Amino acid sequence: MGLMALRIALRALGRNKLRSFLTMLGIIIGVGAVIAMVAIGEGAKALVREQIASLGTNVLIIFPGAFTQAGARSGAGGRSTLTDGDAKAILDEVPGVALVSPTLRRNEQVVASNQNWATTIQGVAPELQQIRKWEVEEGRFITQTDVDRVEKIALIGQTVAANLFGNEERLDAVIRVRNIPFRVVGVLAGKGQSSQGADQDDVVMIPYTTMQKRVLSITYVHSIIVSTVSAERNQAVQESTAALLRDRHRLQPDQDDDFTVRNLSDVAEAASSTANVMAVLLGSIASVSLLVGGIGIMNIMLVSVTERTREIGIRMAVGARRRDIMLQFLVEAVVMAAIGGALGILIGIGSSNLIHWLMNWPILVRPDIVAVALLVSGGVGVFFGFYPARKAAQLDPIEALRYE
Repeated sequence: MGLMALRIALRALGRNKLRSFLTMLGIIIGVGAVIAMVAIGEGAKALVREQIASLGTNVLIIFPGAFTQAGARSGAGGRSTLTDGDAKAILDEVPGVALVSPTLRRNEQVVASNQNWATTIQGVAPELQQIRKWEVEEGRFITQTDVDRVEKIALIGQTVAANLFGNEERLDAVIRVRNIPFRVVGVLAGKGQSSQGADQDDVVMIPYTTMQKRVLSITYVHSIIVSTVSAERNQAVQESTAALLRDRHRLQPDQDDDFTVRNLSDVAEAASSTANVMAVLLGSIASVSLLVGGIGIMNIMLVSVTERTREIGIRMAVGARRRDIMLQFLVEAVVMAAIGGALGILIGIGSSNLIHWLMNWPILVRPDIVAVALLVSGGVGVFFGFYPARKAAQLDPIEALRYE
């Protein structure tokens, strides 16, 4: 009976192809819109996750605090209260800390042969490679020996390498910062833009001791990056670190912190939550098209029941049961929705790729969403086809045969 109902449904839809197509158009647009919008939302979420991962996992950043002088308050980082001794103490005394790197940062002009480039110089420890998940494309990263010996060596990012050397050999080349020569020992792999749009590859890294003693002639550090053993320990590590630094800096109970501990997991959660809300919002808006398409199917099926009243009467007269009539119209609605859903999937995937190609937006088409869209389109057919099918099944055979 099922195969016969399917053949009858296809025959009925084929009798008025244009009307059937226009009825399916709502489902086609709805499914296509859902897939395209969800693909854009998932692409945005994937981009956020990638950018968050580039910052490092389970990371705390400690900055110097502000100071007040003659009633005027400096901005964050105005004080020079953090030292590499603080960094060593955090690693040794705070439970749950995995890695620590003192860091310094300064914008400087870098010169190589007859080329120059304004970039960010970072003084870092070897541990930063693991904390920030930096990969080295050529050469090596900074070692503890480099830090201990205050070596004049440097790693350069992809942007710096391209602007200073182009296609020339970079390893063992000499670059100058404040007229101090540094030998290039490594080229960092590309990281792309940060979540704030900054170019993470526009950087030169040198040992933090070298930056302290040879470049800036200072004894403090600009910040300390801390990696915890797990995200669950972030809050406890943050509190313990704050207590340790207050003790080391001899702050009285009534004195404010002269530092700030920032938890990057909070930033990551906020960014991920925003991306999730956007994905749900896009999917919800597109789902309205499915509702409109379902209403269109119900409308056309009610018209079809009216047009085929006499046919229904004849079928009942020759022995068709009410459930057979109901199944016939229900199958028609489901077939119409399923075909529309299949076409919508093709259009959704095609439009997603077109958006990616034209606007270079990140797109992620999930197979499970495609399967769900197809199932939902079939469900729409059942839901909105049930009332017309039930109405057809409840027709009185005598009255149906008399219908003109």
